[in-house]
Parts: sequence; structure tokens; C-alpha cells
Amino acid sequence: MDPLFQKLLSQIHLTMLWFSAIAIIFEHSGSVVSLPNNETIPAVFAFGDSIVDPGNNNYINTLVKCNFPPYGRDFAEGNRPTGRFSNGLVPSDIIAGKFGVKKLLPAYLDPSLHFQDLLTGVSFASGGAGYDPITSELMSVIPLSDQLNMFKEYIKKIKDEVGESRTAIIISKSVYVVCIGSDDIANTYVQTPIRRIQYDIPSYTDLMASQASHFLQELYGMGARRIGVFGVTAIGCMPSQRTIEGGILRECSYNANLAALLFNSKLTSEMDALNKRFPESRLVYLDVYNPLLTLLQNPFTYGFKVTNKGCCGTGNIEVGILCNPYSINTCTNSSDYVFWDSYHPTEKAYHALSSLVLDDKIKDFF
Repeated sequence: MDPLFQKLLSQIHLTMLWFSAIAIIFEHSGSVVSLPNNETIPAVFAFGDSIVDPGNNNYINTLVKCNFPPYGRDFAEGNRPTGRFSNGLVPSDIIAGKFGVKKLLPAYLDPSLHFQDLLTGVSFASGGAGYDPITSELMSVIPLSDQLNMFKEYIKKIKDEVGESRTAIIISKSVYVVCIGSDDIANTYVQTPIRRIQYDIPSYTDLMASQASHFLQELYGMGARRIGVFGVTAIGCMPSQRTIEGGILRECSYNANLAALLFNSKLTSEMDALNKRFPESRLVYLDVYNPLLTLLQNPFTYGFKVTNKGCCGTGNIEVGILCNPYSINTCTNSSDYVFWDSYHPTEKAYHALSSLVLDDKIKDFF
């Protein structure tokens, strides 16, 4: 082989290796963020709905489940439906990774959990739950009040094993994630007449905000200090809401998005008041409404092609039991899609959203 040609091949090979290394670094950058003052977080806990439920609904009597294919199609080594409402990871996993705690945040009700799993945090969330108690009742899922009861049970288990002093450190230094409210608007208010008879949108969002404040005060009273609270996303732009409320053109539902914006403004006001009332608290509002719109309006920037329907089935209405092994026309490449089913984003979208929502807010937890 000509020496000059061989040298050129060698340089090309080195360049390709360099670009591969850069790609690997880029792919994994943002998975763990630098914490202020070299602090370490002992555990992450999640409360809420399907966005942060890693499988608690597997162990209760409800139709709101997804522990079957094609859910989990891209989880770990693939084809592992865990009860996460996604093709892979959900935000509670991603956030636990960002804080350097662990790669997966398990479901508290998982009977296979070991004590070491408990020490570094769990999720108490239940798909279908809401701030409005009726939301959880309609879906036969775990309401926020029972999620708090499970947390009380958790504290007792830890205290019995590691003592009161270490338990107090774990509880006070950990990060808490609260993600709930979308089902109140999308299911309880928009799709059923129960609350619409009693409330208009402003008064219903008042009810939601009041329930949110009550929950956060209870959580604070149990020792939590670093609490990140997600607002409601642009729920009207979810594929299912486009189908149900968006008319023949399947546009974003104006009423659902209006309700989300109203609630978010009231939630931030409640959180500001609680931060003043409890100086030790670090209540951090996490805006996901605008980041989702950013993905939907600039899909190619983030590597997406399809924004108005999910990967599963037709992508227009399938979610939960309607998204199943027999759903025809399920896409082959979920990375092209912002949404996995008609209600929940793909793992790729969750990664993008988690970075947009959380990375600039990390410092506010300390």
C-alpha cells in the first residue's frame, strides 16, 4: 500500500475515533450535573402521577397499567415493560441520575426491593392520580394522601434499620420531586362532567392550587426540605387532547392549555408564600409548559420529526390498555417521536425536557 495513502487512512481513522469519543461524551453529558459546594444527595423521592410512576400501579387493582408490550420496548436491554408509561425511562429515573443518586428510581410497592434500594430513594407516584381527590378515585389509583402515608411507612422502616439520626439526615438532605395535575385537567375536568357542574376553569384551578399547597405543607411537616414541583405541561397539545378537543385539524386544546397556565400561575404563588413561611424550605417551581412547546415548535432542533401523534398504534388516542401488543401501525423508530403514546412522551423527549426544565434550576435546591 502506498505510504501516503496508508498515512491518510490512519489520519481518517484517528479522526473518526475522535468524533466517536466526542459523540459519546455529548450523548452522556447532562446525565449527571455538578451540584453546588460539592454536595451529595442521599436519595431522591417522587410523588405524583404516571409521569413519575415506575410501576406502583402494577401492584394495585386498577385499569391504569402499562406492564405489557409495547411499553418498555427500549428499556435497558429492550422489551422490558416495567409499568413505566414510556418506551423506556421516565423523568423520576432521569432526575435521580442527574443528582448522581442512581440510574433507576424504583416503585415503592415493588416487592423485590432490597433495603439498600430504599435508602437511596423510591417513587410513591401512581399513574392517574391528581391533586383533586376525585381524580384518583375515578381511576382507582393511589391518591396523594395515601402516597404520603406510604412515605410515613418508609420513614419508619428506615428509622428501624439505621436509627433516628441518620434517617433525619436522609429525609432533610434528599431531593423530592412532585409531578401531578395533568390528569385533573385532562381527565376529571375536560372529559367528565363531575367537576364542570361545580366549577368553571378559574375556580377549579383554585381547588387544585389549594390541594397542592396542602400537600406541600404536609410533605414539609414530614421533614422534606428540597422539593421540586413540576407545573402542568401544555396538556392541550398532547395527541389525545388534540383528538378529543382539537377539532378536525387536531389543533391544541385551548381550554386545556388555559387551565394549565392558570393553575401554574396559582401554583407558583402558593409556593412563593410557602417559601416565605418556611425559611428552611427550598421549594423549586419547575416549568415544563414552555419546554414542551419548545420541543413541539422546534422538533428538528432536538432530533424529532413527529409532534402531533404518538408512536403507539395510530398515535391519536391509544394510551394504557389501548396501547398494547395488538396495536397496529406502531412506529419502528420511537426516537423520531416526541410522544410514545397519545399522552406520554418518549424516553428521548423526557431526556430533552428534563434538561430544559431542571439543569438551570439545580442551584435553587441548595
